[in-house]
Amino acid sequence: MTAALVTIFVLAYAAIALEEPLKINKSAAALIGAGLLWTVYALTSGNAPLVDEELNESLVETAQIAFFLLGAMTIVEVVDAHDGFDVITSRLKARTLATLTVFICGVTFFLSAILDNLTTTIVMISLVKRLLKERDDRLLLAGMIVIAANAGGAWSPMGDVTTTMLWIGGQITSLAIITKLFLPSLVNMLVPLAIVAYGLRGKPIVAPERASGPDAANETTPFERNLMFTLGLAALLSVPVFKAVTHLPPFLGILFGLGLLWAIGDRVHMEKPYNERKRVTIAHALTRIDMSAITFFIGILLAVATLEHAGMLRSLAQWLDTVIGRLDVIVLSIGLVSAIVDNVPMVAAAMGMYDMATYPTDSFLWEFMAYCAGTGGSILIIGSAAGVAAMGIEKIDFIWYMRRFSLLALAGYGAGALVYIVQYHLAG
Repeated sequence: MTAALVTIFVLAYAAIALEEPLKINKSAAALIGAGLLWTVYALTSGNAPLVDEELNESLVETAQIAFFLLGAMTIVEVVDAHDGFDVITSRLKARTLATLTVFICGVTFFLSAILDNLTTTIVMISLVKRLLKERDDRLLLAGMIVIAANAGGAWSPMGDVTTTMLWIGGQITSLAIITKLFLPSLVNMLVPLAIVAYGLRGKPIVAPERASGPDAANETTPFERNLMFTLGLAALLSVPVFKAVTHLPPFLGILFGLGLLWAIGDRVHMEKPYNERKRVTIAHALTRIDMSAITFFIGILLAVATLEHAGMLRSLAQWLDTVIGRLDVIVLSIGLVSAIVDNVPMVAAAMGMYDMATYPTDSFLWEFMAYCAGTGGSILIIGSAAGVAAMGIEKIDFIWYMRRFSLLALAGYGAGALVYIVQYHLAG
């Protein structure tokens, strides 16, 4: 069974990576891979009720992320339909692409610590689409947004799902993770940012053309722009608070915020003729969402879940512990592996391998794992939720990202890890 599952996963992964030459949508490859993996697992396990229970468990986890993604993307589309991002762009004074890249990455780094790296990636890439006309320029910023979002999410207990897992599990505390991982995470972003910004120096910003003709008459008023931007941002920012207060999953918070935004939007535009208000309704925003991005996300999460339930990821973690032995190298390796498979099951496996009696709260293992698992996914576009979202929204090619950003992300990953290790030893 193990050989068959590994072979199917590798072939599906290769099909995703070779989307352009194969002319097969990556969403199709991910869904086929997930279907084959679960089929083989069910037929070879010999325990149908257990497989059914595991599939239901994975479906719940995947659906929560898919609903969250759906809600966040819809809110962003509604804000964009109201020209809400003009609130930011009208105040942006950047004249060159290098300056804009530094600004966008800085905002992404801090915003992802407040929200999470997935939501921040969706918001910032949507903003960049409003700022830049040239697709090549947008792709460069999208790549840096992925790195900055993952780096920003690593130093906050709410910024990345793996840090949240470690925080809820008691392996780390909020104050320790913020104070000890901020500098390594910042270095993780600054190393590739410096290289990319240097290459873009002097390059002018080419803004997209504003709508004219019939659409010009449908422009929103300043009140509507400010209102929907504020409400949309509040809906996104309130999700961590909602989760902390109610202990309910984030997807419910984002859907709750979407419902409030929907109701207020309907009231604001209720006096307008249908043709005029159609463009700014949430019903219309739902038609603009790229559902292929969400189906890709579902497929890849279900595929990785098969490997987790089959015990392969736990076996990999145990193999690393046996063969390598050194704790720092093991954690670095877990971060590198998380660029290929999802970091969540890798961290979950590590949490089961190492007991807290040996490695207490805020020990080297857990803090370094939060950094490595949170930022290692940037090395490949498919290695993190932020990368998968960016891949779907901007149609980023796997090979293109690997050529342009994998080495940059790896350099930032290594530099940040070195900073943490030096900082840890200096602190005693």
